[in-house]
Amino acid sequence: MFSSVLIANRGEIAVRIIRACQEAGLRSIAVYSDADRDAPHVRMADEAVHIGPTPAAESYLSIERILEAARTSGAEAIHPGYGFLSERSEFPRAVAAAGLIFIGPTADVMDSMGRKDHARAIAEKAGVPVNPRYDLRDDGGADVPADAYPVLVKAAAGGGGKGMRVVREAGELAQAVAAARREAASAFGDDTLLIEQYVESGRHVEVQVIADTHGNVLHLFERDCSVQRRHQKVIEEAPAPNLSEAVRDTLHSSSVALCRQVGYTNAGTVEFLVKGDDAFFLEMNTRLQVEHPVTEEITGVDLVQWQFVVAAGDELPLSQDDLHVHGHAMEVRIYAEDPYRGFLPQAGRAREVFWPEDARVDHAFSRGQSVSTAYDPMLAKIIVHGADREAARHALVDALDHTGIVGVTTNTGFLRRLAASEEFAGGAIHTGWLDSEASAEFTTKPDIEAEAIEAAARLMAWVAATPDEDPFGAADSWRMGGPHAGIHVQLNDEQGVAHNFSFVNNFHGAGAYREEGHLLVADPGGVDVVWHGQPWRLTVPDPMRGTGHVAATDAEVVSPMPGTVLEVTVAEGESVTAGQTLGMVEAMKMELALKAPYDGIVSKVGAVVGAQVPLG
Repeated sequence: MFSSVLIANRGEIAVRIIRACQEAGLRSIAVYSDADRDAPHVRMADEAVHIGPTPAAESYLSIERILEAARTSGAEAIHPGYGFLSERSEFPRAVAAAGLIFIGPTADVMDSMGRKDHARAIAEKAGVPVNPRYDLRDDGGADVPADAYPVLVKAAAGGGGKGMRVVREAGELAQAVAAARREAASAFGDDTLLIEQYVESGRHVEVQVIADTHGNVLHLFERDCSVQRRHQKVIEEAPAPNLSEAVRDTLHSSSVALCRQVGYTNAGTVEFLVKGDDAFFLEMNTRLQVEHPVTEEITGVDLVQWQFVVAAGDELPLSQDDLHVHGHAMEVRIYAEDPYRGFLPQAGRAREVFWPEDARVDHAFSRGQSVSTAYDPMLAKIIVHGADREAARHALVDALDHTGIVGVTTNTGFLRRLAASEEFAGGAIHTGWLDSEASAEFTTKPDIEAEAIEAAARLMAWVAATPDEDPFGAADSWRMGGPHAGIHVQLNDEQGVAHNFSFVNNFHGAGAYREEGHLLVADPGGVDVVWHGQPWRLTVPDPMRGTGHVAATDAEVVSPMPGTVLEVTVAEGESVTAGQTLGMVEAMKMELALKAPYDGIVSKVGAVVGAQVPLG
């Protein structure tokens, strides 16, 4: 076994791997950019090496700088985590050339499985079920039978939903192919496309696999990741509910066969689309997945420890017959994003952060930390386990009730509502459900509950009635004797509606405190309330001055997310039409076009290409 591991990543996955190193008695070496100098993974590791400025291209995505950090720190092995360099075959090749151990599959296998067209061909050879495919012609069209629609046009390279279009009729195909080619070329430098039959209302089910260099290939059962938004997973669970044993056996045996066919080693995931009794191969992820903890929870296996074992050349410690499913597990991803404004990325500084105590929380985010737009917006993963699916679901709802973040907008409240819903409880959500009208209720911000407003008012009354060291600081003034005169509190909600309360005494609370299902944080201007994971801001009206904000008029086009100005396509004095793109903003791997709300003339351009802009 090697004695030291450099983690070529950041955030919660870096923390996860550092803890695994500590448990295995291995020296952990972190890397960090300028933005991450004080990050938790830097503080936790035995050693930390600075690798460059904030932009990922000059730090976490630089193979040269990662290898130099390994050389100067004396690292013997490198774990890529996920994201960044984890699926780029040039990385393990460079690691091997430097005489180091790469904790993951070989570069050749990554090449084979990293492209959807190559992976599909290998799957067919292994006897893995695949859905019908249609060939593209040189003229950009395709030989798709009229009765085959809808079809899915997707990029052969890369993933994450980029270069992907659903086509429902023949007349839409040429335009979809052209758009997918442009997007694929921009995102992956490769415009090769595949066209396959699209499975409506299908489920995304994936199998965790791991193989060693001694010929042992194991599956660790399956996960259901059907709750997705724009092809991005939202809730994952294991095992997959409502699967027939025949389909389950097909998924497991096909995944093992695929690994043997390609000569796979280390941890990976084989993904399938399932509908009824049919299962079709989607792709293989040649790395550890974000959702690996749910598999760990139901099997008792530490997958990162097993990755160490395989990378060291040792045999896996258990056989297939030794592995069993125990209970049910679920995971949600906490993102800095606004689910009620199109899930746009958010930034800011956390004033308060509370994580649930009765759940596994993989995170690298705490009070006082800032979220920038430089990296992926995922802050944490909350994982729960129960005796069965319903027990796990209730545990997940409870965990989200005890999660509170103030200062940074997150998707926590959205996740809590979704986990508590009848739709999720019934296990009937398919991959397209969250992108359909059926989910509109969950992507609309709910009204604040009266109970939450009263709790906030009671906290403000308590703060006002506590003079601290100033006897004249109490809101009802100071007196030599006599009964408490009582306190009147007015709070305005986010819609500007005033709520009035009067309290006599018996206040309870503090400037920031957490109770069953809610978090309250008071300041002179009002109270931040997190109720069942959902945040609201209640403000104290000040009759002596305005709100302090300048409201944007309908004519002003403002950025709905913090980010970088990529492009400005208009100039002052130029005439524009409704819907015309005026500029582009990018943040956290998302590009957003800013468009004219109606016909008009541009009176001012306040954006500069390359500039950082805040929300609004």
